[in-house]
Amino acid sequence: MAAKGKGEVYYKENRLKTMRAFCAAVETGNISAAAERLFLSQPTVSLQIKALEKDLGAPLFERNGPRIHLTPEGKVFYDLARPLVDDFERLDEKFHAQFERLEGGELHIAAGETTILHILPGHVKRFSETYPRIRVTLHNVTGRAGMAMLQSGEADFAVGAMRQTFEGFFFRPTMTFDPMLIVPPGHPLDARENVTLEDISEYGLILPPRHLATYRLMEQVFRDHGLEMNVTLETGGWEVVKRYVRLGMGVSIVSGLCLSAEDQLAQIPMKRYFPQRSYGVITRKGKYLSRQARIFINMINPHYLSEMEKAERMEEA
Repeated sequence: MAAKGKGEVYYKENRLKTMRAFCAAVETGNISAAAERLFLSQPTVSLQIKALEKDLGAPLFERNGPRIHLTPEGKVFYDLARPLVDDFERLDEKFHAQFERLEGGELHIAAGETTILHILPGHVKRFSETYPRIRVTLHNVTGRAGMAMLQSGEADFAVGAMRQTFEGFFFRPTMTFDPMLIVPPGHPLDARENVTLEDISEYGLILPPRHLATYRLMEQVFRDHGLEMNVTLETGGWEVVKRYVRLGMGVSIVSGLCLSAEDQLAQIPMKRYFPQRSYGVITRKGKYLSRQARIFINMINPHYLSEMEKAERMEEA
């Protein structure tokens, strides 16, 4: 099989350029004006048009001095070429316009129950009203399970607390809440001015299951003060914990995030003993974030994406 000539290869690789030069020449009426429009030299445009005519095997222009006129073949080719050149030149614009509409797709967010109940509702409502065709799935998982979903790609990002730094993940806190002791109204601890850990140890605690980090953290704080926790009930979810506290089954220490005046519970600050809990967005480093994910993250924290990209650049340097 004969090898292709250099001129043919050149034309094939520069088809768009030759078509653009041809269309500019048609619309301006001469080669010089076409070259000026395209910011090229006149000889370059002339060569491009000649290469196009050679490839098509037909003259496209009648040349009479500086002015040029289309041949019948040129008129046919112009009608074919102009829409193609327009489409290509507007490709970026059309792509971004199509992308902006976000007419479909899915968004998977990993978060704990407290985050789903108290942080995400307003953001989810606003996002769904703006992009009603995007299906949002909230995966109610614990912290480690959320990290696993991010690692496997099952979740686009997570929202919640991150008490320690995990390699391969990026976290920026957006809001911080104090730890609060909650007791039923009228409870003896509610009447004391400065409640201590020793005071609390006299009463039964209602806590999340012992395999969770919250339980282990509280146990460590009591131990550091030479005290033993008196746990009377282990149960999952702060909403469940609050309900059993209201029933008088015990007292508990929870994040201020999950509390409101409607809970009908006495709330006593405990930040002198327990660390504050910060909540924010968590992503896996190097993971591609879809446009819908980036929009949602920006609703929660307008600075998150720029800080993430800055951190990634620093790591690459």
